[in-house]
Amino acid sequence: MTDAPPPSRSTRLVAGDTASITVVAAAFVVALAAYMVDRGSPGGPPFPLSIFILAVVLGVAYLALILFGRGWLEPFARPHTNAVTMALLVILMLAIEFLLQGTYVIWLISMPLIAAAASELPPRTRWFVYLAAMFGVAAPIYLRNGNWLETLINTLTFLTAFVFVLAFVRLNQAADQARTEAEELAAQLADANRRLGDFAVQAEELATIQERNRLAREIHDNIGHYLTVVNVQINAARALIGVDSDRADAALDKAGRLTQEGLAAIRQSISSLRESPLGRRSLAEAVAALIAETQAAGIVAELRVAGSPRPLDARHELTLYRAAQEGLTNVRKHARASRVDLTLDYRDPAQVSLAVCDNGVGHSGDDIPPGFGLLGLQERARQLGGEIVTHSAVGQGYCLTINLPTHSSEPAVAAEGTV
Repeated sequence: MTDAPPPSRSTRLVAGDTASITVVAAAFVVALAAYMVDRGSPGGPPFPLSIFILAVVLGVAYLALILFGRGWLEPFARPHTNAVTMALLVILMLAIEFLLQGTYVIWLISMPLIAAAASELPPRTRWFVYLAAMFGVAAPIYLRNGNWLETLINTLTFLTAFVFVLAFVRLNQAADQARTEAEELAAQLADANRRLGDFAVQAEELATIQERNRLAREIHDNIGHYLTVVNVQINAARALIGVDSDRADAALDKAGRLTQEGLAAIRQSISSLRESPLGRRSLAEAVAALIAETQAAGIVAELRVAGSPRPLDARHELTLYRAAQEGLTNVRKHARASRVDLTLDYRDPAQVSLAVCDNGVGHSGDDIPPGFGLLGLQERARQLGGEIVTHSAVGQGYCLTINLPTHSSEPAVAAEGTV
């Protein structure tokens, strides 16, 4: 199914046509009112009703030509449709104004023609329309009463409206041009965004390829080396096992040492790929950096360290760090709290705990299901044999506590500090 073509200009109204109809109709209504009021008076319009009716008929033709004339004339006047249409409009305008002999404000009918000339004709050509419109105002008034002063006053009044129409047309043209430029810029921006997206995909693919190449080199140069040497030592031991047992044992021992070295190299490579967000900082220092971010958001935050800090497994430190990160993020996003306190507790030698408690709005029971962040944190804790405990009540804030076993046999030292 194909879309129907848009209606032509000759069968539909476009922007500005309503104004043209209103202005021309108003001019004739005022002219008719002047005729009815001043008919029979010495200073009244010197035209009979038949002349007025003829002027109305010409006015209807004038208005129809403004609205639909180009569509009607295009098959006959191409490629000079615009010039022929303007010429016919000027003739009709002058005929109406001379028939009504300068009736008050009948010059309003020239306003749509002036607007059309200003927007559609070349600069030099449009001046013929302007001068014809001015002639159609001044000449009939002077022919009617021979009074230059009245002619000048009416002409100046016309000039005021004339300037206003030109200014309006210029503003409308500037708005159209700005809209067109904005649409072109939007299209260019969309194209630039599309190309930028393509470049980003290409850059990601290139980075992936480079990383794969790096890993391939790492495997070849590191793991491949150890496996090759281990294989050589095992084959040597197999060849010597029944001939020289001492040398066979030495080859196997060397293969074992190389296996341990290879495993250490693999761990180092994996560690470099999974760098901890703590970096070289201690757990307390990393959490203090998170607290600084919360304080920058206008919330009072404090970290209290209970007991003596002791070295923890990297997975334990990362899980505690993620717990502090998740708790502080939820405080900033949901709690509407003014204060949050964190307690990092080392006092129990068998476990380490972190509590994040705020004075926010809280909630009752299980009316708010846990989010993905808390679910992920619970999974991390379970993998280490720990647990997540939450406590909240309406108006009494929210407290998140994570307990992780450390299986430490060192005695706890009573000490406290704040950050």
